[in-house]
Amino acid sequence: MPKRLFDLIAAALGLALLWPLLLLAALWVKLDSPGPVLFRQVRVGRYGVPFTIHKFRTMRTEPGAAITVGADPRITRSGQVLRQTKLDELPQLWDVLRGAMSLVGPRPELPRYVALYPADLRERVLAVRPGITDPASLAFSHEAELLAVADDPEREYREVILPAKLRLSADYAARASLATDLRLIFSTLARVVRG
Repeated sequence: MPKRLFDLIAAALGLALLWPLLLLAALWVKLDSPGPVLFRQVRVGRYGVPFTIHKFRTMRTEPGAAITVGADPRITRSGQVLRQTKLDELPQLWDVLRGAMSLVGPRPELPRYVALYPADLRERVLAVRPGITDPASLAFSHEAELLAVADDPEREYREVILPAKLRLSADYAARASLATDLRLIFSTLARVVRG
């Protein structure tokens, strides 16, 4: 089965089955703190084309750093639960359905971080649709904690974490298959269930 067809079927099925959960999450976000239900941000997609990613908003609407460090005080009560359970990512099923993303693929980055990609890795990583999960997401599921103990979180992300994630993403892009995607989806679901 072609990857895009699998994405369409799985995303449509996910939205059809999970709409009550999506509705409850949206109501909780709205009642928990002022601001929009959805967080929208421009990320870099396939072939370097920018797109708007959608997530449930997990932080208060106030200015701050682009990266989340440890127990960021901007995170709301609902946001803590949504982040821990990864339910904040569910609106991205719509991004998959509309073709901007895939279920599995390199996580889409902010343009300012993509500008740091070495040319050879940039071409490989951006040759596939970005995804909701990928090997780098699993390997760095504790990223906020790593950044919390760094002297300079932004520098730590740029110089240590980003290059490591980029290598994993490039390796995935070179070997992507439906079997690999299914394995990563089940690994992600197992990680979510284990908390």
